[in-house]
Amino acid sequence: MTNQNSKLLEIIKKAEQDKVAVGHFNISECMALKGIVKAAMELNLPVIIGLSEGEQNFIGTKRAALMVQSLREEFNWPIFINSDHTKSFEAVKKAVEAGFDSVHFDGGKLPFEENIKKTKEVVEWVKSVNPNVLVEAELGYLGASSTILKEVPKDAAINPDDLTKPEQAAQFVKETGVDLLAPAVGNIHGMFKNAPNPNIDIERIKALREAAGVPLVLHGGSGIRDEEFTKAIDAGISVIHINTEIRLAWRQGMEKALAESPEEITPYKILPTTIEEIKKAVEKRMRLFGKIA
Repeated sequence: MTNQNSKLLEIIKKAEQDKVAVGHFNISECMALKGIVKAAMELNLPVIIGLSEGEQNFIGTKRAALMVQSLREEFNWPIFINSDHTKSFEAVKKAVEAGFDSVHFDGGKLPFEENIKKTKEVVEWVKSVNPNVLVEAELGYLGASSTILKEVPKDAAINPDDLTKPEQAAQFVKETGVDLLAPAVGNIHGMFKNAPNPNIDIERIKALREAAGVPLVLHGGSGIRDEEFTKAIDAGISVIHINTEIRLAWRQGMEKALAESPEEITPYKILPTTIEEIKKAVEKRMRLFGKIA
């Protein structure tokens, strides 16, 4: 898989030039993977498949990498895999050795200097093993759960004073050598049950991109208003993460299939409805991110 990694960075930089964003969608089982890849191919767009540590523990780190690799080779399609919110060095190592194209080291809850120190160690190790594997880091805390929320997670950075500052971003990137940066710009992980997510600080995104000098990643994309996405992309966001919306589509698809065929017990007759719901959710987001009418 490693011959494709440098291509991922090229794709992300090209997206930035074109004022679009690459979609990053999380999975924890193969039905979601089918739906996501189907949407990407129908829209003729590259896609990043993400798995957090929890998702990797469920599906298998090596197994996930091999599934993505097989799809990439079978269809000759730009499908990439990222280790999302990787919080330990051991998990970083496991993902890189399994063949992941990129790793997101999440030290967002750590004090600034400690985050720099640990991220730098991750970057140095990853690049020594395979210089083509991309390393993304998090600067600021956005909450940790891709779920339906009733309130803002404790310690999540949504107040202006808590958001990532341009001077911090510049120092962080310079001292760590990361390829991509995920800053706190006012949004959070998860979706609110009866309301849109908090507003994104668009002007801050512009300032952060200029200061950081590397592509920016927007985490916690589920539940954000369409116009906010468009403004964020125009301001300098090049990759957008979606997870909760995928999980919601999975649940709704499963409930719909079981309601329509309550006596059915054959998985491959039930699951296509789930795949289709996920595909529709992903297609909607990819059209928006890619500015496709």
